[in-house]
Amino acid sequence: MSITIAGVSRRFGDFQALSGVNLQVPAGSLTALLGPSGSGKTTLLRIIAGLESADSGQVLFDDRDVTQLAARERGVGFVFQHYALFRHMTVAENIAFGLRVRKRPAADVNQRVQELLRLVRLEGLGQRLPTELSGGQRQRVALARALAVRPQMLLLDEPFGALDARVRQELRGWLRRLHQEMHVTTVFVTHDQEEAFEMADQVVVMNQGRIEQTGSPQQVFDHPATSFVMDFLGNVNVFHGRVTAGRLEAGPIRMDYSGYTHDEPRNATAYVRPHELEIDRHAEAAALPATILQVTPAGSLQRVRLLAEGYGVELNVDVARERADQLQLRPGEQVFVRPKTARVFMPEPEYVI
Repeated sequence: MSITIAGVSRRFGDFQALSGVNLQVPAGSLTALLGPSGSGKTTLLRIIAGLESADSGQVLFDDRDVTQLAARERGVGFVFQHYALFRHMTVAENIAFGLRVRKRPAADVNQRVQELLRLVRLEGLGQRLPTELSGGQRQRVALARALAVRPQMLLLDEPFGALDARVRQELRGWLRRLHQEMHVTTVFVTHDQEEAFEMADQVVVMNQGRIEQTGSPQQVFDHPATSFVMDFLGNVNVFHGRVTAGRLEAGPIRMDYSGYTHDEPRNATAYVRPHELEIDRHAEAAALPATILQVTPAGSLQRVRLLAEGYGVELNVDVARERADQLQLRPGEQVFVRPKTARVFMPEPEYVI
């Protein structure tokens, strides 16, 4: 089942949570709503679920308008960040709850519960209480309970936010595999870009109640549509400057820039990711002298923090381990930094040079 959001807005008092949001979620896809706190992603998810109402706009499941339908009539499974399990019920009773409310035959309920315990890899734990489980196990119970009534779509609000990093990593892979088996249209909220990019088919980046960009993880990362997306998707080096007649000057960056060819100068901001900067011991054209402040091993990389005294800015550079072994970088040394590429943002669309 596909989801269409058409012109949805929602205000809480003086706070505009959503402003004319339009979104298409393909049937069977796994879509991430990604953004900082207050961006509107949870409000949008709750409006899809029917737990909040929109001030204006429509929500359609396939071509059916469900805007005015109550949550219980939408056929949606919803999973909260903090599990929301019934503490006095066993695992099996929690999973069976929605089926028993719908007065399904006892034999059918028991069969479905056993199917789901196997699906979420909790066989043999049906008679335990939630307090006897780990955080990761409790979250899997919450997912099984949501799936018990065979929902047409699954909505998850920060499903792994309350778990430690190792358990989050394990559950992300598990949920991705589960989705591939079941093909239930799934939308989940997260502020963690690694989580969104690892799991989702489609990433929706939100900011201040609006959608900044929608696309595949690769599209969003390689071709950020706005400066906000570029800045939000990780640690970037920012250089402020201007463009004139097809030429960019922003800090150490001096490059041809085809995005603006007029003679009148215009302000521009250049963004360079850490792996897009090169470190050398010898000065080259467009290289910036900088002093090494810190060198941190990070698996196959070394993360280097430098101070470019001439521009008064700190830079972050990711250096491949093989190159780092050649350079033998040490704090206090002076080196030269050169950008390999930059993404430039003005009022017009982004250009990669």
